[in-house]
Formats: sequence, structure tokens, C-alpha cells
Amino acid sequence: MDITDDDRIVAIVGPNGAGKTTLLKTMSGLLAVDDGRVELFGRDTAGLSPNEIVDLGFVHVPESRNLFNELTVAENLEMGAYLHRDEYEETIEEVYDLFPVLEERRSQDAGTLSGGEQQMLAIGRGLMAQPKVLALDELSVGLAPKLARRVFEKVEAISEDVTVVLTEQHVHEALELADRAYLLENGRVAAQDSAAALLESERIKESYLHG
Repeated sequence: MDITDDDRIVAIVGPNGAGKTTLLKTMSGLLAVDDGRVELFGRDTAGLSPNEIVDLGFVHVPESRNLFNELTVAENLEMGAYLHRDEYEETIEEVYDLFPVLEERRSQDAGTLSGGEQQMLAIGRGLMAQPKVLALDELSVGLAPKLARRVFEKVEAISEDVTVVLTEQHVHEALELADRAYLLENGRVAAQDSAAALLESERIKESYLHG
């Protein structure tokens, strides 16, 4: 799998158990590489901690979101800026511009937000680390369709400045959003193409019917 600066949004799709989440965890240093290697921005990540990988510019927003529910929205965002304290004010204004609801809720505890707002907060906290690549795991999980569409729109805006890698349970929506896509089966890349071509391929239909 090769992700370049030319990619705006890359979708990783596949049936349940295909290894999508495992792949993102491996790329972010949360899991060790069993076979092959991970290279980010020209550097082999073997032996690097997750924090060091964030410092390289790869930020992973997990499906669980991992928010600090008893901290406020603003405090959660501040936690994401630990590597760039000197640019905190500028970065948080950019996040608030992207997600105005977070500015409205900035003094509210994260645990009291709606599911859609929590997802926006998780993404916003990831952006506070000023990533080159933002990896979003199961972006719309638990969200109503209307909220999911709002989040997808925000991801499209983010991709103007940051490469986005996403896994998504709704394959059609993911492939419509993405520029390029990979189909995983049993932990391996079974197909790769432009997202539009993969969406129309028989290969992906077979994977989801029989996966």
C-alpha cells in the first residue's frame, strides 16, 4: 500500500474482519508489524512509539474516539496540541472554523456531547496535532445518516490541506468520497484502483457478498 502527497482521500474498505482497523493500528504504532514494514514520510517506523509517529505527522483517530469525557471540549482539543503548544491558538481557531459547534460547546464536558459532536471533537483533536496524514477509523459508526453526511462533508474540507485515510462501514459512501481506494480481504490488499473504478467493480461486490 502506497499513499502519496497527491492523494487527498484514500479509502480502505473490506468486509468485517478484513483487517482495516488492524492496518491503521499498525501504521500508527499501536500494533507491531508481523510481516513487511511501515514507512512514513521516508522513514521506517520500526521501533518508533505511537507518540513519535504522531510527531512524524501521522495521526490516528480510532473508532472508539478515546475522548476524555470528564474534560471540556476545549481541554480535549488542548490535549491534542501537546506537540505544538506554540501554535495552539492559531490551530484551535482553525478547528473552530471547521467545526463551529465545538466552539459553541467549548466549555461543555465531552461526555455530554451527541455522537456526531463527539466524532467532530475526535477529528478536531487529531487536527490539533497538525498532521500530514489523518487516519480515521470507522468514521460514521454509531451516527445517524444525516450526521454521517455532515461528518463526510467536513472530511472533504479537511482533505484540502491534509491527506485523509479512512476506513468506513458504508462502502458506497466511502468510495464516493475518496479519490483512491484499497480493498482488504483477510489482512491483505485484494484490489486497488481509483475509488470510482473500485465502486463499479465486480470484485468489491463479490467481497461484500462473500466476505
